[in-house]
Amino acid sequence: MKLSHLPARVTAGALILNAGLDIRKLPEEAAAGMQDMGANGVPPVKKLSPRTFRETLSRSEVALGAALLTPFVPSWVAGAGLAGFSGALMAMYFRTPEMTKEDGIRPTEAGTPIAKDIVMFGTGVTLVLDDLLSKK
Repeated sequence: MKLSHLPARVTAGALILNAGLDIRKLPEEAAAGMQDMGANGVPPVKKLSPRTFRETLSRSEVALGAALLTPFVPSWVAGAGLAGFSGALMAMYFRTPEMTKEDGIRPTEAGTPIAKDIVMFGTGVTLVLDDLLSKK
């Protein structure tokens, strides 16, 4: 891992790892609400039970956070995971009308917390591109 990747990987990794650990503790009703929102971006998650959704999301976030924090995981691998994860969040954002203003792009107050996740998408793509292009 490049030293220049360290700040991006540590900050994103710690944030996602913490979120994954917190999701483990969600009550089933809260997990069901989160699942409904998530189904806007990734429709197949609606087929899961709220418990299975919560456990899958928690484990996925813990694994992604750990990958970002682990130095021997190549940056392109960790970045691809981050871009995929945040890409799904962005799909949810753009497919949930309450999250965007009339133009379908700018966030409403309800959409601002998710809209900020576009930074993670950019970070993931940057890690992938920098790692792959520097090997040429």
